[in-house]
Amino acid sequence: MIGWLAEYGMFLAKTATLVVALALVLTLVARGRRSGDGDSGGQLRVTSLNARFSGRQRQLQLAATPKSGRRQLAKRLKREEKKQAAKAVVDDRVWVLDFEGDLKASATPALSELVSLLIAQLESGDEVVLRLTSGGGLVHSYGLAAAQLDRLRDAGARLTVCVDKVAASGGYMMACCAHHLIAAPFAVIGSIGVVAQIPNVHRLLKKHDVDVELLTAGRYKRTLTVLGENSEEGRAKFLEDLQSTHDLFKRYVGERRPQLDLEQVATGEIWYGSEAQSQGLVDAVGTSDAYLLQKITNRARVLQVSLASRRGLAGRLAKGVETGAERTLDRLLERLGRLSWERH
Repeated sequence: MIGWLAEYGMFLAKTATLVVALALVLTLVARGRRSGDGDSGGQLRVTSLNARFSGRQRQLQLAATPKSGRRQLAKRLKREEKKQAAKAVVDDRVWVLDFEGDLKASATPALSELVSLLIAQLESGDEVVLRLTSGGGLVHSYGLAAAQLDRLRDAGARLTVCVDKVAASGGYMMACCAHHLIAAPFAVIGSIGVVAQIPNVHRLLKKHDVDVELLTAGRYKRTLTVLGENSEEGRAKFLEDLQSTHDLFKRYVGERRPQLDLEQVATGEIWYGSEAQSQGLVDAVGTSDAYLLQKITNRARVLQVSLASRRGLAGRLAKGVETGAERTLDRLLERLGRLSWERH
């Protein structure tokens, strides 16, 4: 009897602990929502890649040296650093940005802010390197992201885009804005096309005697629907709109890379980096690491610029709860989209 009471008491204690923990999480989520997620817009971070590289290189040299010689080596390296610092430094500046794309190009607001900051600081001869990764997504979202890169070009910056993994569809719309476009040997490039998928459950509803009334003002206000019966006229208009979007995409790419044979490359196909170079889709084959190391070796000042979120715990919990399902759906849609260009 006593043993049973003890187990029951332990069960009640665990249950109470779980309830309290759940209540605490819900409270933090509610507080985070009231305070606007606690996001102050992000903190600007500027990192010298020159200093990072030289510091880690020094660390490796010391680690590879026997303990008996490390102190002497450290002194010698320090003297060499002072000599290097005393030498004239090349005035070339390279600003490094990163863009990790998703279906909605959610990183665009941060990119826009960074572009605005850089435009105010740009000097003659400055270069901006964008490390881009994106399989594309919504047309209007990536159109806006690409417009941010056009702002850099218009401001006089030399824009270099490095693609280590993928720049397809909307990702390539951004990449083609570069004065110099570099892709890794097996980076996925291209997919200059437009796709739309719309499920329709009209026959299922009709089978169960469910009617759907779709009322519109305007002949083409709704061409294809999910619930209603689609017409041939609606399909034709929808295809016409898709073709119009594709034409705009091709025109945008053609204006920035006039050497391309658009009829050959704007078919929705993808190419790997080395193949893309022969098609004229990229200018060189290589990695972002190799390109930036070359800049550091040539004594340019290489500065990585980013915005770090300062969202608090409550804000992070609230954001996670509110967007978890949406992110899962986005990833599923992205995965389905990648199936059309991933090759094994």
